[in-house]
Parts: sequence; C-alpha cells; structure tokens
Amino acid sequence: MVEPGRGVCYHSRHTVSESSIVVNADGPETRVALIENGILTELFIERDRERSTVGNIYKGRVLRVLPGMQAAFVDIGEEKAAFLYAGDIALSTAQNDTPTEGSGDGIPRRSGKHGDIADLVRPGQEILVQVVKDPISSKGARITSYISVPGRNVVYMPTVSHVGISRRISKDRERRRLRGIVDQMRPAGAGFVVRTVAAESESSQIRAGMDYLIRCWDNIRANERIHRAPVMLYRDLDLMLRVVRDNLDGTIDKVIVDDRSQYERLKRYVRAFMPENEEKIVAYEGRDPIFDGYGIELEIDRALQRKVELKSGGSLVFDQGEALTSIDVNTGKFVGSKGKTLEQTITQTNMEAAEEICEQLRLRNVGGLIIIDFIDMDKESNRRKVYRKLQETLRRDRAKAHITKISEMGLVEMSRKRTRESLERMLAATCEACDGKGYTKSTTTVCYEILRQIRREAGMWTGDTVTVNAHPAVAQLMNGPEKNAVDYMVKRIQKAITVTARKGHHLEQYDIKCRMGRSSEASRGA
Repeated sequence: MVEPGRGVCYHSRHTVSESSIVVNADGPETRVALIENGILTELFIERDRERSTVGNIYKGRVLRVLPGMQAAFVDIGEEKAAFLYAGDIALSTAQNDTPTEGSGDGIPRRSGKHGDIADLVRPGQEILVQVVKDPISSKGARITSYISVPGRNVVYMPTVSHVGISRRISKDRERRRLRGIVDQMRPAGAGFVVRTVAAESESSQIRAGMDYLIRCWDNIRANERIHRAPVMLYRDLDLMLRVVRDNLDGTIDKVIVDDRSQYERLKRYVRAFMPENEEKIVAYEGRDPIFDGYGIELEIDRALQRKVELKSGGSLVFDQGEALTSIDVNTGKFVGSKGKTLEQTITQTNMEAAEEICEQLRLRNVGGLIIIDFIDMDKESNRRKVYRKLQETLRRDRAKAHITKISEMGLVEMSRKRTRESLERMLAATCEACDGKGYTKSTTTVCYEILRQIRREAGMWTGDTVTVNAHPAVAQLMNGPEKNAVDYMVKRIQKAITVTARKGHHLEQYDIKCRMGRSSEASRGA
C-alpha cells in the first residue's frame, strides 16, 4: 500500500533505506529508481531497442541548411536527422576546421556568439557532433559541436577553455584546491568541469580521471580521421553505469541490483572508478520482483495517473499536451482543521501541492512549458509563502527550471528543461478507444448522429428497409429508450429501420445500408 500524497514506499516487503539506487536489470529493459529520503524521485528506463543517444559522439554530414530557422539538419546515422542550432556550432567548424587563434590544434572553441547559419556550415560538410537531447515525439535529436566527455569526478570539455567547479561545492578553500589540481594538468585551450562528487577527493583520483578522459578524447579524434560520416565514434555508458556514475555519492546508502551478472559488472566498475563505494553495491535476494518488493511498481502506476491524491485529501490533476502541461490544484475532500479559516485551509493545501508537484515533475520527467493553477489565495503573504515552497523544492531537481511569481489568480508559469521523453510518453501509447482525445461520444450522441445520417441520405435510396449495424450499447438504446425517435424517422422517410448489435464495433462506429439501393457507410470519426 502506498500512502497518497508522496512517493514514499510504505509497507513494502523490504525496507527502503533513506537514499538508495534500485536497479531492475533482469528483463529486456533496464529500470533504475532513485530514492531520496525514502521517496521515489526519479525513474530511468532504457530498452535494448531504444537505447538513449544522449552523450554519444558522431561524425555527421550536413543534409540541409535552413537560414530561416538558423539551424541545420545533420545525418548522424540514426533513424531521424539531428537538429543543429547555429549557437551550438563551434567556431572552427565554420572555418573548415582551421585552427583558431591561440589553439594551434584545430579543436573548435566557444566564441560566445554565432553568425548566420549559412556562413557556419554547408550541405555535404562533415562535422563532429554530440547528442544533447534524445529524439522527442516527431523531432530528431538535438546536437552540438561543443563536445564534453563525462567522467566520475570531472567532465572534459576539449572545445572550451574554461574550468568550472560545481556550485554544490560551497567551501572556498576546497574550490581553490580543485581548481589548482585541474589547472596543473589540463591541456592548453581545453577545459574541465569539476563535479560535486569530487569534493574532498584525493588529487591522485582527480588526475587519474582527467588522464582517462584526455586519452578517450584522443582516441575519438583518431577515429574521426579514419572514418567517413555518418558514424558513431563514442557511446556513453549504459543506463545502470551512467546513473551510478552521476548519482552515487555520500548521500546514497546503497545500490541494490537484481541481476547477478549486472551486479558483478557494476561491482567491477565501482571498484575501478570509485572504490570507496564498493561496499554499497548489494545483490537483491528477495523472491518477488525487486520493484514489487520495494513498492516502486505502485509508484510508477501512480505516476501515470491523471489525478494524484494528496495526503490532506486534496488532489492534483495533470493534463499533458504536446508542448504544455497544466496542473490543477483542488481541495478535494480536505475541509480544513477545526479553528482554521478558509484562507488557511487553502494555503495549507497549496503548500502541500507545491512540494508534491515538484516531486511529480521529476518522477514523470515532465518538461517544456508548465502552468500550475493553485487555489486562489487572497493574501499576498500566503502567495509568497507558497512560491518560496515551490522554489525550495525545485532546488533538488537536477533539470533546470524557471518559475514566475504566483499571480492574483493563483497561476504560476514555469519551464523545465526537457532532454528525454516523459514517463507517460515512454510507457503509454495513444488510447485506441478515443484516439488520444481523452473521451468518446456518448451513446445518445451516436444514436442521434445515426438518425441524422439516415435522414441525410434517405432520398438517394430506392430500397424499403434500412439496416443499421452499431455497438451493442447504441443498438440497445435505439431499440429501447430511443425507440420513439427511430419510429418517427421511419414515418418521415417511409422506410423500415432495423438496428442490429455488433460486438466488434467501437462505440462511435456504425454502418448504414439500404436493401436494393445505394449503400451508405458511416464509421467512427465520420
């Protein structure tokens, strides 16, 4: 049983530690759940046939240049052509790989500005690019020619002369120490970003990671020279290793893996790159599937529901469109506590909703534009209180988000970076019953639609009997409660009408035929 309102795994057969990574890798897809403080916050899924391309490096060929969009389409060897924006094209790429001033190695540098796309690339040109966003819906992958190669402690940026330190490393002394280590070893004109997990790490570990990434980049450049486009030159780690690399730090208590071979593989990886965490890798010994045993499966089902119940009795309603998601906050069953005013009850519901919304956005991986409709609050101080709660909870989200202040009508506009498909689009398909509309016509509506269709075409028929084949519920209505409407139509067209139930018909599907004359067919959506 999962308590409504939060992603907490309650009453599962196994205890979920405060913060864990749970890996389900014993089937055709790999699923990795990130649990923070007992709450399921993120779910990553990778299928063998649909492996993510984010982080992969390709040698591609420019197919088309679109000056009106300041972008180009590039063939990288995948099913859909990738999208390259002008601002993501490195300077030396536009100069046919002529070395930029001060670099001396032909590696592109970020200039901080970009020119016209037609001056940067041309059709047929070969270009080294990296995927930054997977294909989403009908769109191809988004790519950049500013390459970054991620490691455990640092990220190597061979195209940018810059050293960055994670903002989460707050101590000035530690930041200076890390910067000094990187500056001593980084190649001229290249850069590194020091990750949060590097804090307090031995200098030898950081240098080893830097050396590995530099050699990896050298290998990529060597392969680029001997292969023709389109070709993949580098593939990022698979999902399990990638999530562990990016998330396993001092805040994670353990990593539980249900597949023995994957457990052994993960142990080898951790032993090689983060030996201090080797004891945290644990093999799952339960009889139930691992996500069932830890109550995660229930949370996944809940994350696919349109309506999310809050602990107080209130609720959230999610409606996801192509580019915009709306979230409506309702008080629902919550009537407040004794002695509290209506304003206090509404504010309490909105405070709880603000936290749950941020958790659901991470879990559902909702991106793009988002509109939140909080319950109206009269006092400006209460609106600020809810806004601060929203800001505070969003800080735990790794995806960049921007929010506006709550308006007088209780609306918040926000955007959240989208790099992959949402959980709903990954796990669900368009409903065959409603074609994705979210509704079907009522039986009464279909009944009257059939009668109008008969009236519309009656003058073209020469026969004396009209046969209607329809869904059983529609047929029952026409032969029962709506029999008078059918009899009226019989008198009007001077032809008999017979209604027959067809189990295989969709609710909105029907066909109308007239004996001896022209036949007419009307189907769902007609």
